[in-house]
Amino acid sequence: MSDENKPLIFEVSQNNFEDLVVHNSSHLPVLVEFMGIWSEPCIKTEYILSDLAKEFPGGFVFAKVDIDEQEELKQQFSITNIPTLAVFKDGKEVQREEGELQQEELRILLKHYGVFRKSDELRDQARTKHMAGDTQSAIMLLTQAISSDPSNTRIALDMVQIFLDINELEQAQALFDKLPESVKTKDMGLSISTQINFIRLAQNTSGIDSLKVQILSTPNDYQVRFDLAVCLFAQHEIKEGMEMLFFIQENEPSFKEGAAREMIGMICNMLANTNPEESGAYRQRLANLISE
Repeated sequence: MSDENKPLIFEVSQNNFEDLVVHNSSHLPVLVEFMGIWSEPCIKTEYILSDLAKEFPGGFVFAKVDIDEQEELKQQFSITNIPTLAVFKDGKEVQREEGELQQEELRILLKHYGVFRKSDELRDQARTKHMAGDTQSAIMLLTQAISSDPSNTRIALDMVQIFLDINELEQAQALFDKLPESVKTKDMGLSISTQINFIRLAQNTSGIDSLKVQILSTPNDYQVRFDLAVCLFAQHEIKEGMEMLFFIQENEPSFKEGAAREMIGMICNMLANTNPEESGAYRQRLANLISE
């Protein structure tokens, strides 16, 4: 493997900071994560940045600073919260972000420094077209994107999402099944997998319209509420679906051996990558109920 195809990932100390960070930043953007190996947000950020460094070999430098081992660097850069991400260009720190960042946020940050895939721009255009109702143009743009960059699996995930949105479940499933297992179980792949499961479960109910009518006459029918939650999740109505499940958890936590609690946990896992604050709030609400 040539150097230009190697991910540029380094553990940085006081001794090599000048060479690995300051000097390298004259040629490439350098992202320095000040972290603690005991911190889950730090580890999550590290994993994402490592994956991005592998996706863009030679595109940027990812430098890791363990604040417990590098007290001088911690003091020098006034690090008070972790993770802290500092971006260096031309020998100087040009940007700083505190707290855990999601993959899409880091992609936006990297794009600002010229590190991105052109196919992702086509993805953005396709998303805009689809949201505006021009789904046919969106599909054409995604087809163009996958032709120019077959290794960008996010394009295929976008196509799966469009198929789900237009109720082409079998096409969505067939395309999703072709993706590597590592893609299916990460971030967007996990979210789509969960959507597919809910759509299939919803097909075994009497349908959202019928269930909404039933619940008006039998508000304490927990099976109706559970089935309605499934249908709501299948249509991306997360908030309303969660209220159905929390009603069951509050009033009949033993329903189907804790099925409401289990499904709340599933939704929290799905939201963790796209909306961590909402996921955390639901987890806390569930924990409060269980501890009562």
